[in-house]
Amino acid sequence: MSLIAPPEPPLRVALDDDHRQRFWFRHWLLVWTVLTILVTGWFVSLGPVPAILALVVAKHILVALLAVGLGVDQNPEVEA
Repeated sequence: MSLIAPPEPPLRVALDDDHRQRFWFRHWLLVWTVLTILVTGWFVSLGPVPAILALVVAKHILVALLAVGLGVDQNPEVEA
């Protein structure tokens, strides 16, 4: 049985000097984090059942945002 290797990822060219893109990405992460916390707080004020559901969902959203912010999804081999 032959195995086919995945194609090489494209090279990153001139992306390290784009501080504006990093700023807006961090801004996007902060906006979604604050929005998640505010919506969760509103659901908590509705009662115990919506509060539990909102906290479970918010936990997953915040962990996903943290993972994206830490760059877990980036390829470690690509060092421009």
